[in-house]
Amino acid sequence: MIISKRQLLAGYRFLNYHTVWGSLFLVAIAFSFYATGIFKQNIFNPNGIPQLSQFFQAAFHPDLSPQILTVTYDAAIITFAYAVCGTFCSIFLGIIGGLLASEIWWLTILPRNQFTQPTWLIVRGFLAIPRAIHELIWGLFLVNIWGLDPLVGIAAIAIPFGATVAKVFSEILDETPRQPLQILLNSGVTPLTAFIYTLIPQAFLNLVSYTFYRFECSLRSAAVLGIIGAGGLGYQIFLSLQSLRYEQLWTFFYTLFILNGIVDLTSALLRRHLGCKSRLDIHTNKSSPQPTNHPRLSAFIRGYKKIPFIVTLTLTFLIPFSFWYINADFSKIWAAKTRYLLRDILADSFPPSIPEIQQLWLLSGQTLAMSILAIALAAIGGMLLSFPAATNFFLPGGLLNPNPQLNLSSIWAWLTLLLTRAILLFCRAIPAPIVALVVVFVIFPGILPGAIALGLHNLGILGRLKAENLENLDQRPILALKAQGTPAASLFLYGVLPLSLPRFLAYDLYRWEVCLRETVIVGLVGAGGLGRLLTEQLSSFDYQKVVVTLGCFVWLTFVVDWLSGLARRGLR
Repeated sequence: MIISKRQLLAGYRFLNYHTVWGSLFLVAIAFSFYATGIFKQNIFNPNGIPQLSQFFQAAFHPDLSPQILTVTYDAAIITFAYAVCGTFCSIFLGIIGGLLASEIWWLTILPRNQFTQPTWLIVRGFLAIPRAIHELIWGLFLVNIWGLDPLVGIAAIAIPFGATVAKVFSEILDETPRQPLQILLNSGVTPLTAFIYTLIPQAFLNLVSYTFYRFECSLRSAAVLGIIGAGGLGYQIFLSLQSLRYEQLWTFFYTLFILNGIVDLTSALLRRHLGCKSRLDIHTNKSSPQPTNHPRLSAFIRGYKKIPFIVTLTLTFLIPFSFWYINADFSKIWAAKTRYLLRDILADSFPPSIPEIQQLWLLSGQTLAMSILAIALAAIGGMLLSFPAATNFFLPGGLLNPNPQLNLSSIWAWLTLLLTRAILLFCRAIPAPIVALVVVFVIFPGILPGAIALGLHNLGILGRLKAENLENLDQRPILALKAQGTPAASLFLYGVLPLSLPRFLAYDLYRWEVCLRETVIVGLVGAGGLGRLLTEQLSSFDYQKVVVTLGCFVWLTFVVDWLSGLARRGLR
């Protein structure tokens, strides 16, 4: 049988890049479901339904006694102060690390040098190690050195987030147009001065937008670190859940919800005021050369002139107040006792004690399966909720509701918008380990409770990011379809989805890397995987096995990071 050229081309189009990745993703989900044991054993616990019912009933009558409100007020300030201090330190470290990890910096100071590329690649490789370790593991490690000093919470946020900020900042700098930089360098200007007056102003909006996003992440991490004794709302939530005081628990839940909502709203207003479209910009298209008038530089100047008074107030009052309120002892960083303990830990860690290879292999598979199920739930749920959460679709005058008149359907659209955004905010505000503990009421400990907890938490994050992406869509192709009388369903399928789906998938792949790191925090409450093993080894000071388990986890993170980057490049 002779196959025609047309049949070959049809087969090639079917087995294209996207089809292969989609098939691999479906196979990975099937493998992950099998790894949960859902087809082998009974994983549901019907005896926990009454307790789960009590938990949800308490949501309607939280504890509002003066004593609890006082504790809640103090815990909220502590959580917020940890987030401010951690973000400040991570941005400080990230700017320095981002400069050293950027290709353009080394090309500037070492032009035509054979060591230029190896240098920035080595720096990025070095930064990948602290980035791969979750802040909760950093917290458990630093507690063994500094005790329960507030410095533990700040450093646990600053170290991994500083490495993450450095990676993102270096990528932003490398993607920024370089013509003005070359002009100043050819004029004899020093590299640092040329950077400050050319690349930094052009990348300013992206840097500010990502800083706001990182502060929101720091607030969530500050709540998680409360579980290991750092204080704040996370600590109070964990204590209330352990003692089954659900009324108090919901008081802290609502406070965390309000605190995250205030930060989210303030961040959105400031970014809109400065002209930042999205809190997290992941490029899915190769950037084209920009004209020499550099509109980003003009946008920076306009945005800088419009910075409201609240930003100045934040820099001059909020940051010093947060450091004063936390009262961390920074002298412990260079204290002799710290060096002595680190030397002891290093001596106790070598030679590494390799546990059973079969156990590591099994737990690595569980960790990977948990992250895949979590990101699948978050990706699908976030996409479904992003459309009613966006302001330019179903509201009066939106793309799918052209009627600008206020009627019953418009009121329903507004209510749906507010409800959807509240659900997304609540999902991302509540720490994943607390959600896992609640899920364990009705599902036996294992991969599935951890995947559900991480999926719900990341659903809130992805839903908001995707809603922002929908609000910033290029509406010209969609409006062109509407002008031709295209029905709403066809407009959605042939106009909205092709424009939004590549960015949606890029967000999903980015959060998959984060989900893998976050398997550690649900492992703390018995969700399985390498996180549980690592937590047990740290608690028993078995540093010889910690090194091996941590190395396995870092290697797994690198693999997922590589796969995610490869898939994202295929979307460009």
